Amino acid sequence: MLRRAAILMDIYEQIVELRRGGRRGAVATIVNVRGSIPSFKTAKMLVRDDGSIVGTIGGGCVEADVWQAAREVMESEKPRTLKFDLNQDPKYDTGLVCGGTLEVFVEPVLPPAILYVFGAGHVAFNLCAVAANAGFEVTVTDDRSSYATKERFPAAREVHALDFEEATQKLDPNESSSIVIVTRGHRDDMRILCWAVQTRARYVGMIGSKRKVIEIFKALQSEGVPAHLFDRVHAPVGIDIGAITPEEIAVAITAELIAVRRHASSALPHLSWFKGAREESDATATAEAIEEGEQNL
Repeated sequence: MLRRAAILMDIYEQIVELRRGGRRGAVATIVNVRGSIPSFKTAKMLVRDDGSIVGTIGGGCVEADVWQAAREVMESEKPRTLKFDLNQDPKYDTGLVCGGTLEVFVEPVLPPAILYVFGAGHVAFNLCAVAANAGFEVTVTDDRSSYATKERFPAAREVHALDFEEATQKLDPNESSSIVIVTRGHRDDMRILCWAVQTRARYVGMIGSKRKVIEIFKALQSEGVPAHLFDRVHAPVGIDIGAITPEEIAVAITAELIAVRRHASSALPHLSWFKGAREESDATATAEAIEEGEQNL
């Protein structure tokens, strides 16, 4: 029992270490047992993103199959339950006196969902509160020390009063991170977007109207930024819910962040009209409303 407890503690410590390092993994747990198996119920095994493991669920072919499933789970970010019948499948015949059945639950271990918000105006103020309530760890950056304060953003994990160029040199978003650009100026937006599209962040969003987005995309392409990097930019940002006020815009942005984090499979009515052919289209009422919100930053 002491050895089992020590192994479990080691696995839990390794999970914490993985998440702190922005890495992925998957935990496999035997949740149901019938008959004799080469392990015990509640046995756990952690599979890291580099393929290494901590703990065991009994070894052999079962463990090999679970290892493969764990790799798939950490990529899909969706849990799975595996069932094994050691009586019926000859590949599990190891010559041991084992002939039971077992179920193994495999769940993903994911790094924290970090949201980097550039800008500290009205939209950023509301976005920080809404996104934090939705489970995002928010980092706010603005070049105005009077705006970028912990008192103004109590829900933020970090608040930086830095020049935007200095901030982007210090930050290193991982694959589970999101970036939302809501500064008060087009030039700042352009410089931050140039950096953002070249990071590993899974989500990049920028506030603004159709006109603003076209101008910034074209300006960056003329500076040599490859056009395909803009395919993943959500701009204008947020799901189209008819948002007008900064509070409503924050909800629209957070909804899109959640949809991306949860791999929503249904088509989303968001405003990223620039994707695909990159041809001009009429601005929607919501896009114009977002621009009004931006001007109020």
